[in-house]
Amino acid sequence: MAADGSEVQAQRAVPPSEGNEVRRDGRQGVGASYSETISTRQQTIATRARQAPKLSFTSLNHYIDLAWLHEACRRTRKDGAPGVDGQTAAAYAEHLEDNLRDLLDRAKSGRYRAPAVKRAYLPKGDGSTTRPIGVPTFEDKIVQRAVVMVLEPIYEQDFLDCSYGFRPGRSAHQALQVWRDQLMRIGGGWIIGTGRRAVFRHARQSATLSVSTPSGA
Repeated sequence: MAADGSEVQAQRAVPPSEGNEVRRDGRQGVGASYSETISTRQQTIATRARQAPKLSFTSLNHYIDLAWLHEACRRTRKDGAPGVDGQTAAAYAEHLEDNLRDLLDRAKSGRYRAPAVKRAYLPKGDGSTTRPIGVPTFEDKIVQRAVVMVLEPIYEQDFLDCSYGFRPGRSAHQALQVWRDQLMRIGGGWIIGTGRRAVFRHARQSATLSVSTPSGA
């Protein structure tokens, strides 16, 4: 059953954006006690964004404090590969309180600099090509998660209900289910999938430019 507008707004008020560790099996990692407090603060951000869609947020830095970083750490995946510094989540957690306090001080003072991202290559399904991925350090993942936790409640208000890509509480499986339901409702149809990289690799340059370049540009 489709949710009405009020239910959709309520669902967007506090986005359940969490890392794979929590999302996969419900384990409550380090800092779980901060979850309720942070969710309330996210609700405050979301409410302001929803009630004043033209409002420009000029000060969000104050939301990120030690409790926020604890929750960001809890939501960060713990079994990922280490970055360029070789530090694992377990090693970082050995001195978690000190590490987070130091991270907060560097972030607030402007001294934090994101380390280089380690490049890795994953084989694709055909076995003949690879997909490049970047592996940040665990600490940088915490910073990224903390920033996402601030921005997500704002931008969630702008998405259409039919959007599923990289949104909290939504998945590709849900998008496929919607496709299936729609196809069943209309009695069939065609779904055409393309890879942008492959399209531009094989398309003639002149044809690509004629499509992507506005007249007179």
